[in-house]
Amino acid sequence: MKATYYIIHTTMYLISLLPLWILYRISDGIYHIIYHIAKYRRPLVRKHLKDSFPEKSETEIIKIEKGFYSWFADYIVETIKLFSMSERQIRKRMKFKGTEELDICVANGQSCGIYLGHHCNWEWITSLPLWTTGKAHCAQIYHVLENKQFNNLFLRLRQRFGAECIPMAETLRQIARYKQDNQPIVLGYISDQVPFWNNIHHWLDFLNHDTPVLTGTEKLMRSTKQAVFYADVRRIRRGYYECELIPITRHPETTGQWELTDTYFAMLEKSIRNVPECYLWTHNRWKRTREEFNIRYDTVTGKVDLGNLDDIKKRKGIK
Repeated sequence: MKATYYIIHTTMYLISLLPLWILYRISDGIYHIIYHIAKYRRPLVRKHLKDSFPEKSETEIIKIEKGFYSWFADYIVETIKLFSMSERQIRKRMKFKGTEELDICVANGQSCGIYLGHHCNWEWITSLPLWTTGKAHCAQIYHVLENKQFNNLFLRLRQRFGAECIPMAETLRQIARYKQDNQPIVLGYISDQVPFWNNIHHWLDFLNHDTPVLTGTEKLMRSTKQAVFYADVRRIRRGYYECELIPITRHPETTGQWELTDTYFAMLEKSIRNVPECYLWTHNRWKRTREEFNIRYDTVTGKVDLGNLDDIKKRKGIK
């Protein structure tokens, strides 16, 4: 199995040595394959776009759709390029603004939490440590991949510039450890994924959809009193991005329930509307509906039934 890892890593590294202009020619080929030939999740993407932007014409929707697949192909080769990018290269192509406020919080001993989304190149955001003071320890929460070789591959990739990857299950323990060591941390949370049925506690309007959202990030930020920021990422042009860290609050414990979550999704929606082609539209974000949730929810036990939906309907007398 180690041999598989080294083969994949060596192959990706060698490809990454190609200049970006060549990688972008490869990206153009990938776009043609996934959009025109494989038609990868095109019906789902089209539905997401039409439902999210009902005010746009068919021509506008198709333009965004094509722009998305073109950017998605770029994202693939840009991620591969990360295997060999130098600090100088990544600093040139992924710029950060607003790190001064973050540095002030860290200097005062306060840890920071940054809300992120699957918008623009989130892999390149792992270069944030190159833009902060040496006092900050940067990290990001991640889902451990089932395939150990690919998990190790992405760990190596995402930690190249000094940002630690913390498994989601270990988040609270690691935060407590750094707090015990009096080490402020800067923690990135990608929080726009669809939650599991039994983790749905809040719904909101997001991109014209009734949307169940993750609330664990807010709970963690409030309980650990992290200064809260939002990462507003923009694609300046092909291969160049800019991330502005926008302060939300330095006192999350004083905010109301779900206030941080609502603010995050409102800011993310604004970012997406500004650059709609750079959002991950292939993710089946709205597969869990309130109607199905209400059917699965047991008002007596307060739990969500994860069984077969038809069996639940039959048991409840729902046709």
